[in-house]
Amino acid sequence: MMPFRMITPEPDPEHRLHRLDRPGEVQPYEVSDAAPIPPRLTGEVVIGETVEEVIDKLAADLVIHAENCVRQFGDFHLALSGGSTPQPLYERLMYDPNYRRLPWRRTHLWIVDERAVPFESPQCNFRMIDEIIVDHSDIPREQVHPMFAMSETGDVDYEQQLRDTLGWREKGQDRLDYVVLGMGGDGHTASLFPHTPPLGETQRLICFNRGVSADPPDRLTMTYPLINAARFIAIMVCGAGKAKMIRRVASEAGRETKADLPIKGIKPLNGELKWYLDAPAAGNG
Repeated sequence: MMPFRMITPEPDPEHRLHRLDRPGEVQPYEVSDAAPIPPRLTGEVVIGETVEEVIDKLAADLVIHAENCVRQFGDFHLALSGGSTPQPLYERLMYDPNYRRLPWRRTHLWIVDERAVPFESPQCNFRMIDEIIVDHSDIPREQVHPMFAMSETGDVDYEQQLRDTLGWREKGQDRLDYVVLGMGGDGHTASLFPHTPPLGETQRLICFNRGVSADPPDRLTMTYPLINAARFIAIMVCGAGKAKMIRRVASEAGRETKADLPIKGIKPLNGELKWYLDAPAAGNG
């Protein structure tokens, strides 16, 4: 079995920016003359007037990217976050015919972070993803990888799964293909919270983050080395309540670092970073 290598990955020339209007039809995004001015964030910024428009743009990119990866590598490695913000996206992937073509049978589904709660708990990230996606798609169960955050060896076990599964790919392509992230009101992403030990991790792919100022306080999370090695990172942020934090992240005047605002640590090594904001989050609502 090939070892897993966290190295600078190769660029992917096949990805293109598209949207899907009808099943089987791919069109370029339309640009309005009155398009809002995006915040000056690292990476590309896509703004939708409503949450539904944001979901359309993200889902279209996700489907195109998944199909490209399956054609190129034979499979697609997708990492999803929990929480209320991406839930409508996951539901849309299941019922909208524009996006049902996502190749679930060739997809490996990973979890970005998990709370240390039982799977039956409403706070469990995997429970929501399992009920919406796994139960209603044709993804093989052996390609679904939940985190066991209540296990003392959950970090080591999940990291080994990643290394074993991605290690079969050729050199330079042994990385996650697509990661969906959110952003908390304090600037955290995944379970990387301000001024916590995992922010300084440079080798481990998965870490426990214990005693954080959140409920529950113990988490299991992907780290910067794993997330930033991904081929494509999508950050979905919606709602006027996030506008102030978006302004802080985009500010060039402040001296806040990733220790203060962990979302600032999301910097792909050789991949693509795209923010998907609705107008209120972008400050245009």
